[in-house]
Amino acid sequence: MTSAPAPTRTPLRPQAPAPQTRQAEASPSEREPYPQARVIVLDDDFNTYQHVVESLLRHIPGMEPDRAWQLAHRIDSQGSAVAWSGPFEQAEHYHQLLAAEGLTMAPLERI
Repeated sequence: MTSAPAPTRTPLRPQAPAPQTRQAEASPSEREPYPQARVIVLDDDFNTYQHVVESLLRHIPGMEPDRAWQLAHRIDSQGSAVAWSGPFEQAEHYHQLLAAEGLTMAPLERI
């Protein structure tokens, strides 16, 4: 039995290390701020003050009864009121909850 010739190996050339690119991290003052939004409830002809107040109390964190009644009066007298403002993702959540209660909502307003 004859043996096959051993494969010839080409010596490896040392490769220069790949240049390391380091992205500069943005400082807190250079970072783009997290998007903010306003949740705005609109006036309509079918939701009662009581329903608006109960919906705000149920879904908006930290909402107090007096504030909810003030907002309900503002919605009726001025046509709309800002129910909550803050980070966009939370605003989307509160907007959906209030809309699911049947309140008439303006589109989220980025600030």
